Amino acid sequence: MKHKGDIFQNSNKANLGSYVMFLDMNSYFASCEQQRHPELRGKPLGVLTYDSPNAAVIAASKEAKKFGIKSGMRLRDCLMLCPDMLTITTHPAWYRKIHVDFMAILRSYCDDVIPKSIDEAVANFNSYRLVYDDLTVVAKQIKADIRAKYDYLTCSIGIAPNSFLAKVGTGLQKIDGLTVITPENIDGYLATMKLTDLPGIAAANERRLKLIGINDPLQMRHSSPALLRKAFGGVVGNYWHSRLNFGEVDMYSNAQNRTMSATRTLSRQQSQNRQTLESMIISLCTRLEQRMVKGGLFCKEVTFAIRYADNTDWDTTVKLPDPIQDAIELRNYIKERMGVYERTHGLESLLTSKVINLTVAIQSFVKDTVMQYSLFDNRMKKDTVRKVMYQIKDRFEQKDVVRKGSEMFNPNVMKDAVGFGSVRDLGLNKEGNVRNTYLLEEELLPGQPRKIVKKPKEIAAPAEQEGVDYVNEDTYTDVPGEPLTYDSRLMTYD
Repeated sequence: MKHKGDIFQNSNKANLGSYVMFLDMNSYFASCEQQRHPELRGKPLGVLTYDSPNAAVIAASKEAKKFGIKSGMRLRDCLMLCPDMLTITTHPAWYRKIHVDFMAILRSYCDDVIPKSIDEAVANFNSYRLVYDDLTVVAKQIKADIRAKYDYLTCSIGIAPNSFLAKVGTGLQKIDGLTVITPENIDGYLATMKLTDLPGIAAANERRLKLIGINDPLQMRHSSPALLRKAFGGVVGNYWHSRLNFGEVDMYSNAQNRTMSATRTLSRQQSQNRQTLESMIISLCTRLEQRMVKGGLFCKEVTFAIRYADNTDWDTTVKLPDPIQDAIELRNYIKERMGVYERTHGLESLLTSKVINLTVAIQSFVKDTVMQYSLFDNRMKKDTVRKVMYQIKDRFEQKDVVRKGSEMFNPNVMKDAVGFGSVRDLGLNKEGNVRNTYLLEEELLPGQPRKIVKKPKEIAAPAEQEGVDYVNEDTYTDVPGEPLTYDSRLMTYD
């Protein structure tokens, strides 16, 4: 369907026909939970990674957004805006299943579909010009197919000459919208937008553009490539000129990862226990080991960062003497660097009760096919055994069928999570079940209890109740199709 010289591959050449469709699921995580529990529909809902007033809301329902609640806000702040907001902890396996299902629906209309995140995908219909007369009809049918399978989920669809403008279209009618951008109407849409309404333009880029006299997207579209190069400092300016003038620079990417990272935000309970913090570092390193083994990569550089509750942080970067892949080796290099800092600064430990986030990142990759081994160590045997271990895990599709020693050290400390961009490894196994090839630490089973939290009205605002976490005021059983059962409890910290 795709030919190297055709216009619909990445190209600065303008494509004036609107044959690219971008799909963006609305309030995805929250809507998935409302789909699973009809009792939560029509109510303001926030999705949390863990139960605590200190937790951040990673997704808000359509109803919650009407109160000004946004992703990333602290639960305490959200409850000030909407005291009746419910919260529920995440169910990543459920989100992955729905992702695979809506991707299958898209692929039933077009074989050139690329997932862009857990809740977004782009479909290239340039090869279907003679098949579909009107892509808006196709878009409406895709919406209907999604509703037939998941009646509470909605999506916004943009149709445009390239994937960037199609994505812009999804933001113009955010709830269940359908927007077509063409050469004839694009200026009208851009004239109503701010620079920061464009995906990829945040405050820093906005300042750069305004410094050279570009104050809105319409001016940006009609600026010369040379002027945009001045704003963005190089070839990136050409890319922006191409995006706004119907060239395709974003759809296809064959580039390998230049960096991999694993990060977790910690609850107050986790931060109080140093062994839990140590276990989290091992779990983060193990996640990166999994990714390297499956990608056939070794890393030559590791960065570790700690963020504290007082908005301070500590980080270090280690350039490794030899490319490595093993989680415990990564952890040992991190531990050694932390020890040096602690001794020279008279600290008992960098892992204090104020830690709120841990991040491990790796880069400078070497392919396993070009690895050079010394004649005087057994690293090659260790690397081979590690690879075989993951092959066994994949074959039996169970993370527990064989474990490394490092995986036995508090293995469930790192709760399963979904990164918005981490969808390349999702798929179906031979039984038709969704699985992630990176063998996540926790996959929740049907019927396993989950918690929905509601702040009791009779208790003062959270700011007045320091040391008290309302974690189970409303506790429900997370079984689709079964009624929610009520329990009332109050948990306090010692």
